[in-house]
Amino acid sequence: MSENKREEFIQIYKENITRPGSDKLLNYLMSEQSDFFTAPCSTRYHGAYAGGLVEHSVNVYECLKDYLSRQHCKEVYGMNYSDETVALVSLLHDVCKMNFYSVDYRNAKNAQGVWEKVPYYTIDDRLPYGHGEKSVYIVSGFMRLTREEAFAIRYHMGFSGVEDKNSIGKAFEMFPLAFALSTADMEATYYLESIKTKGD
Repeated sequence: MSENKREEFIQIYKENITRPGSDKLLNYLMSEQSDFFTAPCSTRYHGAYAGGLVEHSVNVYECLKDYLSRQHCKEVYGMNYSDETVALVSLLHDVCKMNFYSVDYRNAKNAQGVWEKVPYYTIDDRLPYGHGEKSVYIVSGFMRLTREEAFAIRYHMGFSGVEDKNSIGKAFEMFPLAFALSTADMEATYYLESIKTKGD
């Protein structure tokens, strides 16, 4: 990973997110109480390696910025959001995955056909408060979110989430940023990060 992605995240955060409490949240993310910068993004899919979470967060930021820069989004859909809002929802949408994974070991054959213990990530959910809603809960403990920011983070999983599909559609209709963030999240996951995985 990237020490580079860590530094990139911190730079984007500090340059854009300045509302009261933002400094305290960043300090928490960088503290020993948090594994945000070393955590994977999943157990076996995209970003299933140390630093995968921060890498994914930066990727989503880049994808969201690119999506929102489209003339159609601005002029037809009225998607005009501050740099702070764009950075906040993208960098922090998956903060729920902090302190969420742990390392365990299983037996597997190596290239020589010999059994050995190999590490793998497993879920260890110490705050079972859902997914998007947990991220909203964590961020809100440090700084105030607008309603649209909260809904965007809450529904960033889109229709791949487990909640009622009618609620997702209604949230997308009411809060276009939620749809934009979900789109950016899927682009980062299925294109940027799956290409990297296939190339490894």
